[in-house]
Amino acid sequence: MTGTASPAAELHIGAAIDGTGAHPASWRLAGIPPADLFTAGHYAGLAAEAERGTLDFVALDDGMALQSDREDRLRGRLDALLALAAAAPPTERVGLVPTVTTTHTEPFHVSKAVATLDHVSLGRAGWRAEVSRTREEADAFGRRPAAPPPELWTEAAAVMDAAGRLWDSWDDDAEIRDAATGRFIDRDRLHYIDYEGPGWSVRGPSITPRPPQGRPPVLVRISDAHSLAAAAVHADAVIVRPSTVGAARAIRARIREAAAGAGRDPGEVRVLAEAVVLLEAHEEAALERRSRLDALDPDPGGGLDHTGTPSGLADLFEEWARFGAADGFLVRPAVLPDDLSAFVDGVVPRLRERGLFRRSYRADTLRGHLGLARPAGRYARR
Repeated sequence: MTGTASPAAELHIGAAIDGTGAHPASWRLAGIPPADLFTAGHYAGLAAEAERGTLDFVALDDGMALQSDREDRLRGRLDALLALAAAAPPTERVGLVPTVTTTHTEPFHVSKAVATLDHVSLGRAGWRAEVSRTREEADAFGRRPAAPPPELWTEAAAVMDAAGRLWDSWDDDAEIRDAATGRFIDRDRLHYIDYEGPGWSVRGPSITPRPPQGRPPVLVRISDAHSLAAAAVHADAVIVRPSTVGAARAIRARIREAAAGAGRDPGEVRVLAEAVVLLEAHEEAALERRSRLDALDPDPGGGLDHTGTPSGLADLFEEWARFGAADGFLVRPAVLPDDLSAFVDGVVPRLRERGLFRRSYRADTLRGHLGLARPAGRYARR
């Protein structure tokens, strides 16, 4: 590896808790009865396991079409935001980040739903803004045909902007709650929004009080120049899929440059690299389990993929951190809950020993975990 290593800051780490894991054959080996996949307890249990490891957040994907047309792969999903809302009561600190499509949904509803998740979790909500690209997703709604990526991401950027403005349409102190005078809110602290988006508009204040975090963090997975442009303006954290430390450094530099070009402080945008992980105490056991999974359904891979030991993964994360390749990682366990538990029990302690990860939570909100300040309302009286 060329380049200069430097002392690394503590990493930000989230865990994907989709289905039975990242490997397409995971459902055939996982020790989860298939019926449990569509229960609140399944996701609540995985969120609690991530919280045991003091991870920043758990992430749950979503979409408007079936994941695959193959009968030998997991198909079907719950609404990600509602599933993670059910995971809020049994957890206390871990962040909850559902994927929310901006294509076939109303911006007002998106804003209200994410704000509600932030309220019920006491400030632990985030959301990953995503677009719906396929004809199948468009057909499911029947409102308009599938659109090209530039159009989709232009709309997504507008939805992210509108959501933030709706959250700011209530001042933090808009609720007076004075039973003696009969005034619950101060109407002067509610602000009228008049926002024109591509093909839609939003008018009036939100019907939901300002979220505990002010604005729940928005995440964007970078897949092309269009998603990068939207993320540069609006994302608090960006998810990328490089396979090498060199590629990761280059992508992170582009993201920081784009954020600066949008008038933002690049240091306020967290860059998280996706990593599929399959962990065993011994390398041979990890390779054998991966071989069994691939024999059932070969995984084409792509991005950072670690099949090996916890110590090997800790070494890898440390290398990426010290060479400035990422601010953290979105871990995608190959098999759930096995590889999530192996990460919590085997990788997290090693990262802590190296000063690369927190030993306990220092904040109560997702913004706090990510090291992001709570933003002031843009319309609030100074």
